[in-house]
Amino acid sequence: MSDATVQSESEASLIARVRAGEAEAFYDLVRPHERGIYLAALSIVRNDADAEEVVQEAILKAFKAIGRFRGESKFSTWIVQIVMNEARLKLRRARRHLYDSLDEPVAGDEEGDYIPCDFADWREIPSEALENARLRTALTKAFTSIGSKYQQVIVLRDVEHLSIEETANLLGISEAAVKTRLMRARLMMRDALAPGFDGAWKKGEPYQKVRPF
Repeated sequence: MSDATVQSESEASLIARVRAGEAEAFYDLVRPHERGIYLAALSIVRNDADAEEVVQEAILKAFKAIGRFRGESKFSTWIVQIVMNEARLKLRRARRHLYDSLDEPVAGDEEGDYIPCDFADWREIPSEALENARLRTALTKAFTSIGSKYQQVIVLRDVEHLSIEETANLLGISEAAVKTRLMRARLMMRDALAPGFDGAWKKGEPYQKVRPF
């Protein structure tokens, strides 16, 4: 049995327990997605305190609405959508006008306006280096520097591991645009991280491809 099947069955079991009145099981259901939904909120509201508030409100809404979750999409897709909707709603309330969606195309935006840096000695970050507190700080700094719409696609694809189709539906853009934004977002992350620490995590280290979060 695949890990995905086991995870799906475990998720279905937790949902059933919550619906049966075991409120504490909802935390177990949400816990694997805590980092992803926080980053999704942060990518929109751009403020730690507001992101935390959004996540709390969204989790409460998800808990109250769990009975209406039909399982037609993954739970992660469903709760991320609630979080993103809540974040946008918060912006509407704060600014007293409709949220200016970062998913709307800007002239030249998807046409190669970003030119990545040329780092001849770039290597992927070895997984053991991710335990380094300084590197985690650098990852956070790099993430906050790349722009909201790029943060969103990184979160949905590389943190929550949603499919390209699911990501496109959540952001209201084409699958081709998802691929373009994700490639550009990863390049931006690379460019932000590559010069760090004088290459301390690169020198003589074996390396493998890893996700930034």
